[in-house]
Amino acid sequence: MSWDWQVFLNDDGSGRTYLQWMMDAWGWTLAVAGCSWVVAILTGGLMGTLRTLPNSPWLVRLANVWVELFRNIPLLVQIFIWYFVVPKIFPAMQQVPGFALVVFALGFFTSARIAEQVRAGVQALPRGQRYAGMAMGFTTAQTYRYVILPMAFRIILPPLTSESMNLLKNSSVAFAVSIAELTMFAMQAQEETSRGVEVYLAVTVLYAISAFAVNRVMAFVEKKVQIPGFVVAGATGGGH
Repeated sequence: MSWDWQVFLNDDGSGRTYLQWMMDAWGWTLAVAGCSWVVAILTGGLMGTLRTLPNSPWLVRLANVWVELFRNIPLLVQIFIWYFVVPKIFPAMQQVPGFALVVFALGFFTSARIAEQVRAGVQALPRGQRYAGMAMGFTTAQTYRYVILPMAFRIILPPLTSESMNLLKNSSVAFAVSIAELTMFAMQAQEETSRGVEVYLAVTVLYAISAFAVNRVMAFVEKKVQIPGFVVAGATGGGH
């Protein structure tokens, strides 16, 4: 088999090379993943917190429904629902760019998984943390804001790292609604050039670089904010 890496220097028919097209697609992949991550963290953090409220059963049930709904519907189906169904039901959504609809779909899908991690992180904390906040005169909201959530998020950074990498990989499904990200580039470039090996290898390398970068950034953050001596209850049979 002969290699032809010069294919990336060829014109794609629009005045740019395939290499430039691939770099643009990489940018779209990172944009989809980054924006979805923000939606997932904000929504997942909120829903995970609601699932642990001690005296709000209706909010707990609402958050549970959110998690079960978005966790049990395949991601591709959710993207199609956001892209084709939601604008039909709510005509105002027809003005929303497809990029934003994909971000909502991917962000809410991932939020269900992050919500479960946040719930586990909060419940892993000793009850004394909550009681200490209340003893200082904090309201429930203040206790979560200043005491519980800062520690819970530090605890869940390892699984959150894996979820962030999964979100980056899941962004590839955006090709299904014509978002010009890496997977769509690979499919179209392979059809136009018949150099599938080179195209898919290059795209694979870019995905690997992106995932490795996410892993290193999250590992750095985890090292900086880790709680010395803290062991999650149940992980080793111990406690705080």
